Amino acid sequence: MTARILVVDDIPANVKLLEARLMAEYFEVLTAGDGMTALSICDQTHVDLILLDIMMPGIDGFEVCERLKKNPKTAHIPVVMVTALDQPADRVRGLKAGADDFLTKPVNDLQLMTRVKSLIRFKALSDELRIRAESARDLDTAALLAPHEGTLDEPGLVLLVEGRANAQERMNRALRDVAMTTVIGDPQAALFEAAEKPYELIIVSSALEDYDPLRLCSQLRSLERTRFIPVLMVAEQGEEELVIRALELGVNDYLVRPLDPNELVARSITQIRRKRYADCLRSSLTRSVEFAVTDALTGLNNRRYLDTHLNTLVERSGKRGRPLSVLITDIDHFKTINDVHGHEGGDDILREFARRVRGAVRGADLACRYGGEEFVVVMPDTTLDVASQVAERLRNAVAAEPFRVSATGARAQVTTSVGVAMLEADDQDGASLLRRADQALYQAKTDGRNRVVGEAA
Repeated sequence: MTARILVVDDIPANVKLLEARLMAEYFEVLTAGDGMTALSICDQTHVDLILLDIMMPGIDGFEVCERLKKNPKTAHIPVVMVTALDQPADRVRGLKAGADDFLTKPVNDLQLMTRVKSLIRFKALSDELRIRAESARDLDTAALLAPHEGTLDEPGLVLLVEGRANAQERMNRALRDVAMTTVIGDPQAALFEAAEKPYELIIVSSALEDYDPLRLCSQLRSLERTRFIPVLMVAEQGEEELVIRALELGVNDYLVRPLDPNELVARSITQIRRKRYADCLRSSLTRSVEFAVTDALTGLNNRRYLDTHLNTLVERSGKRGRPLSVLITDIDHFKTINDVHGHEGGDDILREFARRVRGAVRGADLACRYGGEEFVVVMPDTTLDVASQVAERLRNAVAAEPFRVSATGARAQVTTSVGVAMLEADDQDGASLLRRADQALYQAKTDGRNRVVGEAA
């Protein structure tokens, strides 16, 4: 793993020490001696992580962090505050400013590297999701900045895994204003609970009776339903090795007892907002993929999807020696329908036509809008005779009942012509199969429309 890390500190000795440690792990290191220089570097070049001192001349680390997180161009760069300040109030202020983590001077080597690698992994995943989503559709500025705001629009859903009643009560009370918290003392029961509900944060105590907390963290990261839920470890004093192992397993953050309620709340809010942001990106990416292969008007697969999959189905059919048929169907006199009912009415007809196509074909068939008023259905493991029967069923479904135009309430009598073709031994790809189905469709139109014609007819 390699990345570009910016070290910001006004004391040259501190900069050199961190630079040497990071370069020993083959990270590329940039340095800055003050906040304004750091902001300028981040604005002009790619940075994967910032190690930021708090006490600096000019603007301090808190203000630098706030400016970074308010700028859409730099808001996604993880910031670790490296400071001699070790008061909970300072950590809370840093978290509210948008800091992703804290390291206290003198910095422990293992903790430094574990934190750095964990945050770089998170940034790499977040960047990939964001770039894919943005390549298909723009995300607004509010969404880009969302993970760094200091409050929640609505309470989070939190699972607390803690066996001690007094600790349960204290943490539950601290989170009351920002989360709906479910408390479970049995780790195995908590694992099942986490898989059943859409939790946004799981807080795991290291003091689980007769159970290794790292095993629970590992199981949470292994299950498909829980692997993306942030995990916050609550450790005891002196459990540094356990914390490092937990971070290596994918735990997102940790706290050390005795807990400061404000820090617990601030770190929980950070993780919940990050979870919601990642979910938003994944959802946007999923929608983008769907839009790329789905016709927006009818909800059927589009021509791009057909072009991608038809040759695969043709190849599979040839290898297995199984039949494959295709039908092309076209709405008769569609231009007249548009002239009479307008383009909105034409869209209503197309949507209803697609619904009837879905109802007439079988679950294994691939139905696509080919373009305009033309639709294609690919039917694996289907002979020409069976495909012609499916086509006739579709023709009947279209002609049986008038189509309603929602804008005017008018009803339009619609018919369709269908051409059917079956894969032949000398077909090299799907294009030749589609051409023969299209020729059959042309024959159906020539013969008077509202009919099915097979290629052999």
